[in-house]
Amino acid sequence: MRQKPFLAILAICALIAVPLGMFIHAQVRTSSDAKPSIAANVIANTPQSGATAGQAQTTQTTPYRLSGPYTHQNLSIFLVHGNQSEPTKPFLTLQEALAQKKVVVYETKSVNELTIENLSDMDVYVQSGDIVKGGDQDRMISVDFIVPPKSGRTPIAAFCVESGRWSRRGNEASANFTSSENVVATKDLKLAAKRAKSQEAVWDNVTVAQDKLSNNVGGSVNAGASRSSLQLSMENDKVKESTDAYTKALAGIVKDKPDVIGYVFAINGQVNSADIYSSNSLFTKLWPKLLTASAIEAVAELQKSSTSEPITADTVSGFLAAAEKGDASQKEVTNRVNLVTREDDKSIFFETRDRHQKDAWIHRNYIKK
Repeated sequence: MRQKPFLAILAICALIAVPLGMFIHAQVRTSSDAKPSIAANVIANTPQSGATAGQAQTTQTTPYRLSGPYTHQNLSIFLVHGNQSEPTKPFLTLQEALAQKKVVVYETKSVNELTIENLSDMDVYVQSGDIVKGGDQDRMISVDFIVPPKSGRTPIAAFCVESGRWSRRGNEASANFTSSENVVATKDLKLAAKRAKSQEAVWDNVTVAQDKLSNNVGGSVNAGASRSSLQLSMENDKVKESTDAYTKALAGIVKDKPDVIGYVFAINGQVNSADIYSSNSLFTKLWPKLLTASAIEAVAELQKSSTSEPITADTVSGFLAAAEKGDASQKEVTNRVNLVTREDDKSIFFETRDRHQKDAWIHRNYIKK
């Protein structure tokens, strides 16, 4: 006799539970659809050209998508994928323009200033850290710079990366600089130029880089023609032999990836620096010299007896996001170029903007302190 009320209660509970369960399921599904995991935006690619790559996963918010890491020995690279904007007219790089004799970089007899003249009908993009070879001393350009068509001679800030010489070297021209096939390696050297803005610090860090390379390649990398020249040390046969393994393994990772606009690299498991551009075309033009510089730094920092933890996409994404939140300052480099700098105690971020493109950014450089 007591079962009938009990069965009735069960029936009522079932009638309530079924629609309630369907409602909860619908709410959970709606919430999931509205807030997809950031990891869904991260691309994972397979290794290429002998490089090893792991699946990139991240929980950090970032305006970019990452793929990698692509690793050879102690150098790990994440490619940066993102939206891009092409300028009305594409840039020539300084390396291209010098090779095609469309630009002239003149010696001024002033250590920290050169002049540059664009003879072509195209904009020429000059990047901070570009090394120009020749003159009375090899120099590195200290700021990002856009040289407009038919510019006439225009001053451009520089640092010497070769102390002691102040005359013609061998058969090279001394009145001008003939090539720019390298960009400076080591983040300490970049910081000495871009943050400290100190010629003495630049010279000191050139010496440190040369000493580290000499120790790790098994012989002096100081050239007989000029022992203080960073450029000639980067051309050293033992340095080239050591870096070739890195570049052969990693050069192809950008192939057939038209949305790649930059890269982040880590050495010995520690994030080092990143360079990101507004377009794939500009990045791919600069990629060979950027990779070579990263490989040279990896050789200089090679720790043969130690192992490091694999770098993760979460760490990389966090580094990029945090660097963009530092205290900001601005500098008008020219009436064409505006430089935004953000800095905190862990990193420094530089953003080059082009006023002819409504202040659109062209290059972002992130350096871990």
